[in-house]
Amino acid sequence: MTDVSSVSHALRSPWREAWRRLRRNRLAVACGTLLVLIGLACLLGPALTGHTIENQNLALGATAPSAAHWLGTDTLGRDLLTRILTGGQVSLAVGLTATLVSLIIGVAYGATAGFLGGRTDAIMMRIVEILYALPFIILVIILIVVLEPVFKTPQMAWLVDLFGGEGQIKLVVLFMVIGAIEWLTMARVVRAQVMTLRQQDFVAAALALGVPKWKIILRHLVPNCLGPVIVYSTLTIPAVMLLEAVLSFLGLGVQAPFASWGSLIQEGADNLETSPWLLVFPALLFSTTLFSFNFLGDGLRDALDPKAER
Repeated sequence: MTDVSSVSHALRSPWREAWRRLRRNRLAVACGTLLVLIGLACLLGPALTGHTIENQNLALGATAPSAAHWLGTDTLGRDLLTRILTGGQVSLAVGLTATLVSLIIGVAYGATAGFLGGRTDAIMMRIVEILYALPFIILVIILIVVLEPVFKTPQMAWLVDLFGGEGQIKLVVLFMVIGAIEWLTMARVVRAQVMTLRQQDFVAAALALGVPKWKIILRHLVPNCLGPVIVYSTLTIPAVMLLEAVLSFLGLGVQAPFASWGSLIQEGADNLETSPWLLVFPALLFSTTLFSFNFLGDGLRDALDPKAER
């Protein structure tokens, strides 16, 4: 007689199996929960602190944590907790949006190059190598300087209104530029996976049945690359957040009174000797977020690996 448990196990969908394996990884679940809480705190917290990022009290200046200001105030007397939560909105938005852009471009480009192979693959990867040879930060700066005026032309006025004013256009340009640059490594990761997968029997069977190549890439190859893609995406998010911090420091990213975790850390480093809390609290939350993304990525990699149960 066939064991009922073995039958039900065989009938489980791959995604349900992945969810079951992920739940068994307590560290990954804890980090995922922590990321959700951090995201909710950044989204809802600024409205609950009783302060705004515009409120300044120059007479108060930088003060240590107290009952009125739980994490203290900065050099302009602004509530640090409110600034950290508001900065988290910017940092997380930049990290997630730019990573999504790089994910779409990189997966499509790498999967196409890896599956087609031959001269097409050689040409496509030479383009990637040329882009790799360009100075990364310089290229980002040039794109921001060139694209930002374009978005502020009268023809693009509708886009300015859509995103709530010219102050937000700089962030939109930042999302697009960073995402359009960060896809290079993603493309190489996906290409390597697809080159291995295209030798498998299921690809040969699909070709023999006359399945279009784009369907093979979309339905068969890309889903089998999810593990490495997700893991690399969790590493791309903190890398993007760090890049945004560098651009903000150079005056090409977030501008006052708005802030990101990177710019707050920069401000804290400048005042470390007199006001150490300005560095400790943003750096602590930033580091916690980065570690959580890394551990969650490891858990998702193990959960999505079809060989995990073997």
